[in-house]
Amino acid sequence: MTDEQAPQGIDPTIPSVARMYDYYLGGKDNFRADREAAEAIIELARETGTDVREVALANRGFLIRAVRHIAESGVRQFLDLGTGLPTQDNVHQVVQRVSPGSKVVYVDNDPIVLVHAQALLAENRDTVVMEGDLHDPAAILKAAAAHLDLSRPVAIVVAAVLHFFPDDDEVAGVVSTLRDALAPGGHLVISHGYIEPEAGEADKMDEARGVYRRSATGSVAWRDRETVRGYFDGLDLLEPGIVPAQDWRNDDPYPVPGLAKGGVLAGVGRKPETT
Repeated sequence: MTDEQAPQGIDPTIPSVARMYDYYLGGKDNFRADREAAEAIIELARETGTDVREVALANRGFLIRAVRHIAESGVRQFLDLGTGLPTQDNVHQVVQRVSPGSKVVYVDNDPIVLVHAQALLAENRDTVVMEGDLHDPAAILKAAAAHLDLSRPVAIVVAAVLHFFPDDDEVAGVVSTLRDALAPGGHLVISHGYIEPEAGEADKMDEARGVYRRSATGSVAWRDRETVRGYFDGLDLLEPGIVPAQDWRNDDPYPVPGLAKGGVLAGVGRKPETT
């Protein structure tokens, strides 16, 4: 995608984390500013022993395995927040292969994501894409209720999004609102960027924050395992708990180089049945 193809209202000189992620995954829906910012992050991470492209693939693999498992457990409604640009095996494709007719709502605030998603889903009557901002989760839930029955189990997916919210209290509030909206049998799916404490490299982390500060999102924050575990308070945390994304119910026995010192933590929680 060239800068000349930017839709009206989009400044192609400001990087977008959605388009940077698309670049990490090998996609083509990105501008020069996105690619330059992504390459800067790739190089900084490489100096700490982390391969950002492998991190993105690990996150994607976790998402696919998680929603497939939830669909196989009988959940038929999915709310994917911070959808990102369409790629292979999107949530609706995974869950509707398991159970045709499952309903999926995608939410994002990036105009290019919305344009691409709407084109992809034009003929899928069970899947809806809508604009929304996770800074206001209550508004998202209210809008999603036009398409999903929130009184029945829904899987709420927040994959690789919360680390773009620097305020710990706001993240806790966002997650609490989403968690409280779950009916018994509903699921919460979260993945979140982290760096192992012993990895050090504080200067590289500061440089990475500087790159993201120049993006439309404007920030990035890594959080530790205990913090991510707290997002599932009141839910039954599915095995194997909070683990690196590549380790969540992954049958591949081979470790991926470049993920030893950081990447994405992942977990899935289920709202217990009332007694």
